[in-house]
Formats: sequence, structure tokens, C-alpha cells
Amino acid sequence: MTQTFWDTEATDRPQQEQNTSDQVGEPVALALSADDFSALEERIVRAVELVKRERAARMEAEERAARAEAQLGDQTPLFDQLKQEVRALRTERDHVRQRVERLLSQLDALEL
Repeated sequence: MTQTFWDTEATDRPQQEQNTSDQVGEPVALALSADDFSALEERIVRAVELVKRERAARMEAEERAARAEAQLGDQTPLFDQLKQEVRALRTERDHVRQRVERLLSQLDALEL
């Protein structure tokens, strides 16, 4: 009968010997079949690869976030300047509109 991952060598020993070793506190060794060991090894390798990929993805995301923050910091003064220009242009447009309306009203007054 093949032993599995969960079978222990202790199950093969006589009951009296098991009791004495358990009472002493010796660790019980686990016996693995070659297939179980290979499967376990494969799972560990996949887990390690997954952790490596996730770490690389995290580092890449952190680098992109740092670049985006730097770009935002560089563009904030430009944004503020453009906002001020838009306000100035709107104010100027309103002023020009008032002048044109005044001129039009004067022309209307002349035609009467």
C-alpha cells in the first residue's frame, strides 16, 4: 500500500512505541510518495512564479503612478495659468460685447 502525504510513519509502528514517542514530544515525520512530492513541488513553483509576477506588476504600477504624479505636478502650474487666461478672455469678451451693444444702440438712435 502506498503512503500519501497525510500518512505518517507513526502508523506503521506498534501502538506502545507510538505512545512513548508521542509522549516524549518527538516530531512525527511525514512520508510522501514521489507523485505527491512532485505535485507539491509543482504547486510551490507555480506559487513562487505567481508571487514574482505580482511583485513585478506592483512595481510597474508604482512606477507608473510616480510618473503620473510627476506629470501632474508639472502640469498644475500650466493648468492654473490657462484658467487665468480663460477668465481674462471671458472678461475681455464681456467688455467688448458691452461696447458693441453701446455702439449698436447709438447707431439705432441715429437712424430714428
